[in-house]
Amino acid sequence: MDRSNDHDPASVASGTKRVLVTGVAGFIGHAVALRLLDQGYSVAGIDSITDYYDVRLKHDRLARLNGRNRYAFHQTDICDLGKLADIFAAFRPTHVIHLAAQAGVRYSITNPHVYVQSNLVGFTNIIDQSRLHGVEHFVYASTSSVYGANTQMPFSVSQNTDHPLTLYAASKKANELMAHSFSNIFALPTTGLRFFTVYGPWGRPDMMMTIFADAIMQGRPVPLFNAGHMERDFTYIDDIVEGVVRSCWVTATPNPAWSGHAPDSASSAAPYRIYNIGNGQPVQVLRVVELLEQNFGRKAERDLLPMQPGDVPATFADISELSRATGFKPDTSIEVGVAAFVDWYKTYRNV
Repeated sequence: MDRSNDHDPASVASGTKRVLVTGVAGFIGHAVALRLLDQGYSVAGIDSITDYYDVRLKHDRLARLNGRNRYAFHQTDICDLGKLADIFAAFRPTHVIHLAAQAGVRYSITNPHVYVQSNLVGFTNIIDQSRLHGVEHFVYASTSSVYGANTQMPFSVSQNTDHPLTLYAASKKANELMAHSFSNIFALPTTGLRFFTVYGPWGRPDMMMTIFADAIMQGRPVPLFNAGHMERDFTYIDDIVEGVVRSCWVTATPNPAWSGHAPDSASSAAPYRIYNIGNGQPVQVLRVVELLEQNFGRKAERDLLPMQPGDVPATFADISELSRATGFKPDTSIEVGVAAFVDWYKTYRNV
């Protein structure tokens, strides 16, 4: 992967940058923290280590960070404003990468109040502390789910996203709107990153790739919604991390061409930006099952199911704005990514 260009994070002076990463025990969060530490930045990590899924995986991720220089971990709930304020005051972050959230599209259907607390109250606490402590750039995770009922492909950041299909998507859309208000009122530079179907080593057990792998290895049917006729823009974890870190150093600025007569939802007259981070190459879910079969050396039994509430038949990211801003274009093929995931899975599960 060619990552040599003017936007390379290595060109940013690391000694003066202090990055607060929330959700640091998470799939993406711990990988982002590792990358920043490897590049010489100081990192403070926050995570409440909830039991949404097996906490052993979270502790194992954190173990990869333990003992690193310029790193401190705080087990704190982002809804605890007092503790959060103390962390900001002590660490004085120059940048914030906010990845903590209640994840899961389907979980939001039966547990809506959890999303309101974490994704709305917690988000407000983090962004307001960033404003109060003069953070140079506030970067946060959004999701491809905000495109909701949209059917025009590929999904462009300039498209309207007013029809989310789940509370999870609605909470992330709300985050984008809240960020814009802070950018507008307080001139806080904010960048929202819409992630597309992230997968790879250290992924969550409720993610598609792990669900399929578990079913294959345990001899259970692989659940295939819409009879498997779904397409997803699968994005490998290393590409997500690269996009997040590069975006962090490209501080959001006002768009001088922005007009209220024809508003572009991905930018603003305020220092506000939205980017997609996807592979830009939709893949049939059935193809993923085939690749898992090949890499595990086992055939999968298929359980063909109807479409689920809140689900969409396809996702496809237009990544031109991300590439233009950061010089980076995700390029890990599904074949390479699935093979790397299976290698990790076999090692971690002692298969």
